[in-house]
Amino acid sequence: MAQLESGVIRARVEQDWQRIVDVLNRKIALQSVSAHGITADHMKRSAEFVAEQMREVGVDAKVAQSHNPDGTPGAWEVIGSRIVDPNAPTVLLYAHHDVQPVPDASVWNTDPFVGTEIDGRLYGRGAADDGGGIAIHSGALKALGDDLGVNVKIFIEGEEEMGSPSFIPFIEDHRDEFDADVIIVADSGNWSADIPSLTTSLRGNTDIDVTVKVLEHPVHSGQYGGPILDANTLAAMLIASMYDENGDLAVPGIVAEEPIGGLQRDLDEVTVREDSGMVPGYRLAGTGSLAARMWTKPSVTVIGFDAHPVEGSFNVISPETTFRLSLRTAPNQRPEEAQDALASFLVDHAPFGAEVSIKRGENGMGWAMDPNAEATKDALEAMQEAFGVAPVNKGEGGSIPFIPELQRIFPNAQVLVTGPEDPKANAHSPNESISLPGLKNNVITEALLLNKLAR
Repeated sequence: MAQLESGVIRARVEQDWQRIVDVLNRKIALQSVSAHGITADHMKRSAEFVAEQMREVGVDAKVAQSHNPDGTPGAWEVIGSRIVDPNAPTVLLYAHHDVQPVPDASVWNTDPFVGTEIDGRLYGRGAADDGGGIAIHSGALKALGDDLGVNVKIFIEGEEEMGSPSFIPFIEDHRDEFDADVIIVADSGNWSADIPSLTTSLRGNTDIDVTVKVLEHPVHSGQYGGPILDANTLAAMLIASMYDENGDLAVPGIVAEEPIGGLQRDLDEVTVREDSGMVPGYRLAGTGSLAARMWTKPSVTVIGFDAHPVEGSFNVISPETTFRLSLRTAPNQRPEEAQDALASFLVDHAPFGAEVSIKRGENGMGWAMDPNAEATKDALEAMQEAFGVAPVNKGEGGSIPFIPELQRIFPNAQVLVTGPEDPKANAHSPNESISLPGLKNNVITEALLLNKLAR
């Protein structure tokens, strides 16, 4: 099959542009919050909407319900295929249709579930993560139409924001529907709205709950305060002990890595400060390149802390407290290894002999790209053609645990991680948005890539 010229693909995307934006607006309005119930009717409606959009661009798509490892019902998933030639390469296109919740809509500048365009960005929950990925796949397949030269399989997941508990059972039940030569995961992002990127690595993730106990029951802070420190203070000391004087995580057994494939461009501190909303006087923690600190070196975050609220507090020494740590691991370290190292360190460093106990949570492996894969080279060429500038590859500090699982189950597949986000996307945060010019170039990129893979 003859290769389409990039100008033809661009023209087709331009012609289809209003439909693509409409799909994204309608997806935002569905309020596909998996935290409100993975198996609930609103998630089934979301999956049915996505399946219908895939059918409109030529994919034989359907909705299937997964099951959890214990046999209970799982997420509503969208799977399907379009086979153009049994001898042609096969590409699996991934995105997810579930979105993060909106705990407080009052901190948004727009209605989070009404797509709102402001200054070239479309605001709404799921606009970027990962409605943008769905829009990319839909737009690319529509642009290629009857000129599609590869076989396509799709998997649009319904529980990614909940950790994908039924992902592995679902793959095992539908192995033939996942087997592919190339897997494109459209759930990451670009260097900026104007500069494209392949994602070279993802950190892994593990979490633990840590309980610090000093007393069998509360006691009066005036009577016993001084020699007996409250559990919250002891927990703070324990947390602080994980870091050295530079703010680097210093827990033996937890490894650090440098950016995968080498660092093309370091992150700009001014931009990171602006995009994150950092207070002016804060000094960045850690040493080495900012990129390594955010992509490939480990980090620990306290994501939950059981303490009495300020309102209604009174003069007692807290006897025990529990906090949850989320550990992002270097791309190539086994998360269970890092989890063991962190748990051992915290028990061994219990301040003043307090009792420290650990409850282990889930583990997700990190991932590193193969920079020499043929599909990688095709993707970089497609990005430069679509955006008109050379791509700048980057890692991601976040985790997508199913990617290494896919790579493990299908070891011969070449995995590419792309996506619609940029540093202003605010995924998982208030005022999530997507750059519409960036989205258009992402659609063109994927269409060009599928065209190249047909070779």
